[in-house]
Amino acid sequence: MVSRRSFLTSAAGALVSAGVVARNAAAQIPEAPLTASPATEPPPAPASGPPFQPVVTLNGWSLPWRMNGDVKEFHLIAQPVVREIAPGMTAHLWGYNGQAPGPTIECVAGDRVRLFVTNQLPEYTSIHWHGVRLPHGMDGVTGLTQPPIQPGETWVYEFDMQHSGTFMYHPHADDMVQLAMGLMGSIIVHPRDPAEHAVDRDFVFLMSAYDIEPGSYTPRVHTHTDFNLWTWNSRVFPGIAPLAVRQGDRVRVRIGNLTMTNHPIHLHGHSFEVTGTDGGWVPPTARWPEATIDVGVGQMRAIEFVADAPGDWAFHCHKTHHTMNAMGHEVMTSIGVDFEEAAEKLRRLIPGYMVMGDRGMAEMASMQMELPENTLPMMTGEGPYGPIGMGGMFTVVKVRADQPPGDYTDPGWYEPPLGSMAYRSES
Repeated sequence: MVSRRSFLTSAAGALVSAGVVARNAAAQIPEAPLTASPATEPPPAPASGPPFQPVVTLNGWSLPWRMNGDVKEFHLIAQPVVREIAPGMTAHLWGYNGQAPGPTIECVAGDRVRLFVTNQLPEYTSIHWHGVRLPHGMDGVTGLTQPPIQPGETWVYEFDMQHSGTFMYHPHADDMVQLAMGLMGSIIVHPRDPAEHAVDRDFVFLMSAYDIEPGSYTPRVHTHTDFNLWTWNSRVFPGIAPLAVRQGDRVRVRIGNLTMTNHPIHLHGHSFEVTGTDGGWVPPTARWPEATIDVGVGQMRAIEFVADAPGDWAFHCHKTHHTMNAMGHEVMTSIGVDFEEAAEKLRRLIPGYMVMGDRGMAEMASMQMELPENTLPMMTGEGPYGPIGMGGMFTVVKVRADQPPGDYTDPGWYEPPLGSMAYRSES
């Protein structure tokens, strides 16, 4: 796996190694593995080019660039990568610059960008800049707007970023395989005026789905609907970083969907407005309030809310099978079935045998069961009151009034004020 430091110091990274403008001209790329949770404090505005507040990519990072005259240059390397889905499970995917999804590309409306794309995959590829308005020959559709990028080749895309918004990059070459293997990334084009659409916290992630059998590492790429891992930035709970914010912050979350189905994304404790799509910003007069937004296939949505309610608030897809991990589609439903006579006979052969599923599946969230190699429990992750009965597309928005200025590290679990928590009735 390519580390951030080796990328900058390798020959392939020569385009960005000199005069790199990452999030801060003096910043050093950390040695931590790419699968570790990212630093959650927004970095300073870059020292080159118009200023902006960089986004926080959940469990990811933003791509460095260099200024070459008036052109902002980036370098993407399509390659096999190893990605930690959650602690205890890794996947062999395809991605960019050592990670799947690839690093977030950030720039400013009006920038002229030059993007070098090197193919280190075993087959040809291309890159489509989803939602970006650009010349025909830069659109990245193999066979229609360009020949394929063959293994070992580097191609150059160059165009002006004409408008701000939330976009994606992904191949249009052997789409079924390459998207199923994780080839994708986010593009954030900030407004020229930093005060326009300003927020206090700005997050982004992409939704992807994988079919990885327990004990294996590579997704089954011919799966069209029956995926068993539903991910945000190729991570599942409890591997998805929380969204730490201060009470009163205006928060934006940008969400992209490159799975094969829609996702109703629901936020607890707050309502929000839909402020952007992959077509651009929604005018203030056209925005509408929601607590759940359905993000369709191939869509980007930006939502914004004021974090006015302190607490740990669930944030998740509302399709119940999308908040579970490593699901089995052939499992028999046994709710209400009396297995005790059969179980007693089985215990004579298998001491300690337990019947599961006859009273629902909640008990499995608290059981420490032996699992096959390289897989995850269906429900996993511990909260302050025991197991959290969700996995997959789930994380927590942590709103705190006492978060120190400039510090957005994980504050730990919320302690409700006295008298504000549900309790067991003794009557």
